[in-house]
Amino acid sequence: MNGSPLRELLDALAQGLAQPRHTWEAVTIFGALAAAWILARTVHYRVGARLSAAARAAVSLDVLQFSIEGVRRLAFPATALLLMWIGERVLRAVGLIASAADARLLRLAMALVGALALVRLLVYGLRRALLSVALIAAFERAIVLTAWTVCALYVTGVLSDVTAWLEATQIPLGKTTVSLWAVFTAVTTTLVSLLVAMWLGSLIESRLMATPGLDRNFRVVLGRIVRAILMLVALLASLELSGIDLTVLSVFGGALGVGLGLGLQRIASNYVSGFILLLDRSLRIGDLISVAGSLEKYYGTVTQINTRYTLLHAMDGTETVLPNEMLISLPVTNHSLSDRLVRLAVRVAIAYESDLDLALRLGQDAARSTARVLQDPAPATLLVEFAADGLLLEIGFWIADPEVGRLSVQSDVAIAIYKRYRDAGIAIPYPRRDIRVVSGSLPANDSHPRD
Repeated sequence: MNGSPLRELLDALAQGLAQPRHTWEAVTIFGALAAAWILARTVHYRVGARLSAAARAAVSLDVLQFSIEGVRRLAFPATALLLMWIGERVLRAVGLIASAADARLLRLAMALVGALALVRLLVYGLRRALLSVALIAAFERAIVLTAWTVCALYVTGVLSDVTAWLEATQIPLGKTTVSLWAVFTAVTTTLVSLLVAMWLGSLIESRLMATPGLDRNFRVVLGRIVRAILMLVALLASLELSGIDLTVLSVFGGALGVGLGLGLQRIASNYVSGFILLLDRSLRIGDLISVAGSLEKYYGTVTQINTRYTLLHAMDGTETVLPNEMLISLPVTNHSLSDRLVRLAVRVAIAYESDLDLALRLGQDAARSTARVLQDPAPATLLVEFAADGLLLEIGFWIADPEVGRLSVQSDVAIAIYKRYRDAGIAIPYPRRDIRVVSGSLPANDSHPRD
């Protein structure tokens, strides 16, 4: 720990900050931290006010919130770093610090604040690039642990020794050997490259989804293709920078092809089906569909079309995850592909003695007076059957929002019909059976009189 920043700090504390450079370094550090804290609080309030104003003005907040949220997170560490750097230059200019070795306290504080800025930046990038909360938590813990471990090694002065040990330790890899430092560098470069690619893909996808001139399915496909290309380029670039021969990937590609042909064909089929669904536009997000499954029928609104599955939101609040291959191979009824209008009907029976013309007119009036029922096409009442107990009527009507639900509007129309028929004296029959008993007839076992 000789010559380490921690030893310099302990020596300065032991001397009671007797040396002028130690005192001025401490003043510079605390002054920079206080000024950065005040500025960060100011930025926090200004950011909140700007977001509120943008929300009231109905401005899209995605990119705006991304930029100013990043400024708010980095305001304190970035400002503190800048002020400490300026303070070091000033102390050098006035002659209180002669070299970088005399500014170790400042360098220690700058390293800690820089680690804080790096952790905040990477965690915020993860929150923008990843949607899974579990993945974010895992990466966040790993980043924080790695950053503060490096800082601890730097403070204690053993970072150079650890680096030298990693470079000296060799791992056999086939006919060659590779150092632990090269492995660590390759893994770090790959993770950072993939993180940057995912962040850029998320940013581009959010901009594409906010573009009104493109079809929604096309925007989803284009965003996912861009993200996949960015991740592939980032992976290949990181492997090339790490010194890994890309020709060895041909063996991996062959193995992957065999795996897709044998065990992963269903998964691959779902991915391909997902892109087909997005490209042929037979299904769109927001469509109301019904799928005839082998065991039951699925009905609901399409809320997500992912690369592997499609999410269906039913009217009772349940959500069904349907594999994309199922939507390609099974019959799918799209109730809103070209026209969102849906015809519904309520059937009711009236007695044969009722006024048929009045019943037909009252049925139309009941449907017309119900909310959500369209006036064009107009409701219509039809006589559909001479049933055993009465005349069977069907009151048909159209709605333009089937995703809100069907049973509620059908119930409202049925209640309105019942009230109008009751007020008009139109009877709704119920099953009746007349039983006639012929006098003088006896059961077969009692046909002969007893003695």
